[in-house]
Amino acid sequence: MDTSMLAYCGIGCSQCPARVATETDDDALRTKTAAEWSALFKADIKAAHIDCDGCKSATGRQFFHCSQCGIRACATDKGFDTCAECDDFACDQLKFVIDNVPEANAALEALRNA
Repeated sequence: MDTSMLAYCGIGCSQCPARVATETDDDALRTKTAAEWSALFKADIKAAHIDCDGCKSATGRQFFHCSQCGIRACATDKGFDTCAECDDFACDQLKFVIDNVPEANAALEALRNA
C-alpha cells in the first residue's frame, strides 16, 4: 500500500476535506469543514485553518493542528511512516482516531497485516 498520502494515524489525506479544499481552492468546503471539525473536536476552527497538503508534507501547507499533533510527533520521532509500525499500536493517543475514523483503523490494520 502506498502510504505517501496516508497520515501517520491512518487517515487518508487524499480524501481529507482539508486537503481537497486546498487542492481545489474551495472556500465553501473550507467553511463547511471548519464548522464540522469545530463541533467534532470541540475547538474553534476557522476556515482559514483549512489549508493542507498532507500530514507528511515537510514544506507544504498543513492544517494548523499538525504542529500540535501528538500522534504526528510520536511517529516522526520514532521514524515511522505510520502508526501501524509501532509496537504500542493502538496507543491511547491514537484511540480518538481509531474510535472516530473507521477508515483510518482499517488502513492501519491492513498495513499491520501485510
